[in-house]
Amino acid sequence: MSSTSIREYRSGLIAARTVKVPPGRRSGSTITKLYRDLLTSGGRDGQPLAVATVTHLHAVLRKAFRDAVVVDELVGSSPVERAKGPRAQAQEPGTVWTVAQLRAFLATARRHRLFAFFHVAAYTGARRGELLNLRWRDIDLDGKKITITGSTAVIGGEQVSGTTKSGRTRAVSVDDETIAVLRQRKADQASEQLKAGNSWRGIKDGYVFTTGWGEPIYPDTVTSLMTKLIHADEQLPHARLHDLRHLHATTLLLSGVPVHVVAARLGHADPAITLRVYAHVIRNAEAAAADIFADAVKGSRGQGGAC
Repeated sequence: MSSTSIREYRSGLIAARTVKVPPGRRSGSTITKLYRDLLTSGGRDGQPLAVATVTHLHAVLRKAFRDAVVVDELVGSSPVERAKGPRAQAQEPGTVWTVAQLRAFLATARRHRLFAFFHVAAYTGARRGELLNLRWRDIDLDGKKITITGSTAVIGGEQVSGTTKSGRTRAVSVDDETIAVLRQRKADQASEQLKAGNSWRGIKDGYVFTTGWGEPIYPDTVTSLMTKLIHADEQLPHARLHDLRHLHATTLLLSGVPVHVVAARLGHADPAITLRVYAHVIRNAEAAAADIFADAVKGSRGQGGAC
């Protein structure tokens, strides 16, 4: 389970345990209301829980009540079977930057010691926690490949590592420029270690992106830093860190990269997820497909030959 899911799932279980349902009121509507409450305010400090988290909780309750009915015969029927499980609504990404705007942002970010983080985020489409979990052993500078093995998040003030969102490890190819950026990052980190001396808190082949003392970076640090860097360039519209991932995917899809290849880079367990999230991009590509075919046929006229 990913570190973010661990945090949300733990919050969901705590919230579920605090709901006291009398035996006579164990109805499907009561369970449905529980799900609705968790989705709106079941997380830490009254924050909403993700649909995936509540769906996982629904599966746990379903199994527990099924055992109570069939195995232990504690109750006659399961109210969970009559409840309406949470349903995810497909949401398309909002407006993302153009490639020119990305270049402008990276030009601004280049002046910061964490420039490499934002460059790699944009050029791989990896999630924030996945990047902050990267160790140098995960990067093959000669083979131009990054292996994403897990993710990191902060739970209760403590940094926790977990699996990727899909639970799978994936390899992402990178270009020469990104390799050059990572080599420079490694050299800069070595200089920081030398400067810190005995105060260095990192380990050999440790995290790629660290503080100036070698410690892991908290996820919110890079999120807030991106906002500051955007504000430093008055021409750039607001964007979230996660929008770099959307920009990566959108650019590839509009360039004709197959959906299954984009899905593999993003770490989607199923290309169908990519199709749902980026349906608007696929529609735009389909709209242009007719013209592409017509132009190809026009270009072949007069050339003759049989197929």
